[in-house]
Amino acid sequence: MRATGQDVVVASPLGAELWARAAQVMPGGVNSATRAIGRPYAFVRADGQHVWDADGRRYLDYHAAFGAILLGHNDAGVNLAASRALAEVDLMGIGVTEIEVRFAEKIVSVIPSAEMVVACTSGSEATHHAVRLARGLTGRRRLVKVQGGFHGWHDSVARNVISSPELAYGLDPISSGILPEALEATLVSEFNDLGSVEKIFAEHPGDVAAVILEPVPHNVGTLRPTQEYLQGLRRLTEREGALLIFDEVITGFRHALGGYQQVAGVLPDLTTFGKGVGNGFPVSGLAGRREAMCGFSSANGGVLLAGTFSGHPAGLGAALATIERLETTDFYARVFALGERMRSGLSRIVDELGIAARVEGFGSVFVLYFLSGEVRGYRDLLRNDGTAYVEFHRRMTDRGFLMLPLALKRNHISASHTAADVDLTLEAAEEVLSAMRREGLTPEREETGMP
Repeated sequence: MRATGQDVVVASPLGAELWARAAQVMPGGVNSATRAIGRPYAFVRADGQHVWDADGRRYLDYHAAFGAILLGHNDAGVNLAASRALAEVDLMGIGVTEIEVRFAEKIVSVIPSAEMVVACTSGSEATHHAVRLARGLTGRRRLVKVQGGFHGWHDSVARNVISSPELAYGLDPISSGILPEALEATLVSEFNDLGSVEKIFAEHPGDVAAVILEPVPHNVGTLRPTQEYLQGLRRLTEREGALLIFDEVITGFRHALGGYQQVAGVLPDLTTFGKGVGNGFPVSGLAGRREAMCGFSSANGGVLLAGTFSGHPAGLGAALATIERLETTDFYARVFALGERMRSGLSRIVDELGIAARVEGFGSVFVLYFLSGEVRGYRDLLRNDGTAYVEFHRRMTDRGFLMLPLALKRNHISASHTAADVDLTLEAAEEVLSAMRREGLTPEREETGMP
């Protein structure tokens, strides 16, 4: 489906048929709740920067599987490396294989804080390991996260992500079925507010095992950290005997080969990573200081390390090939330039239209918030017009630009995108935003009287 020059068509008869079949055998017709987005989107093919739906329409993909696609869909080199790894050694489930060692050696060489590594298959699995390890090493029960941070679906972190104003900073679980004591043991702070973290430590002396955060909280779009905040967390956790965990499942490999910790120069005790490291293959990991990592049962520590599919050769082969591409090409210069082109173009459009909106992002990520003023923490995001946010993403998707139509979800640029793609996207965005403004669907910028 082209972005301009043809009518916008949202009817999807073949997609609706596939969804109807899915609903009979899958709860809600999907395998993850965030895939159910109100329209019968059903996809059959992906290649490079494009995906195709069941009715043959083509989309420029800025969703990129929540950011897992760094190089582009179905990258031939990555796919070949994964198949070769499987041909050389199948899943063993015992002992160690050479590709597992090569993967760990490579991660240690690129992530600044990594001295040892364990491989697993999903970001949630990696953060689960990290939290349990922190509690096991310290003998403490409490965990500190930030409002708006998402670290997977497991009980210890399943609260206070995209909270409504009345629930933000209070008890806001993302699921039923969680024991109250699991939720209550996790305490909520504000991003970029070191004082809110210090207050928690003061109220629970000697009982905080770790602080876990996305160094750039992308699960609510993009919140950029101050250097003082990250450095302050490092000093505070060291002083209090707690671990600092950077959840770099999204920021890792997308923002720099060594993750955002490389950008900031602040080293955590533990780092989780995933998504982009395998360009779409299910592979993730936990890296950290040698002393901490030896707390796992595999090294005679007290914290269980288990998982039949951990270190699966297909995922590790894909990861090694992806990292090699990131090391040997101009990936970062290219996607950062395209990201800036997109962000500056969107800023121009909303400025000219007089829409109260703010463009944020970093590197290859871009976000258009519908609010005025600066954005530092989740409290600022409570001003965002969620209806306009979702409507913009839905209308862009209807025009052939796949942007997840859920509030506060970010957009990603891959190595397969081009400057022409960005310009075509901006052309469509200007048409969409102009129409939304005419229809009264966007907040208007207040006149300040300043020249």
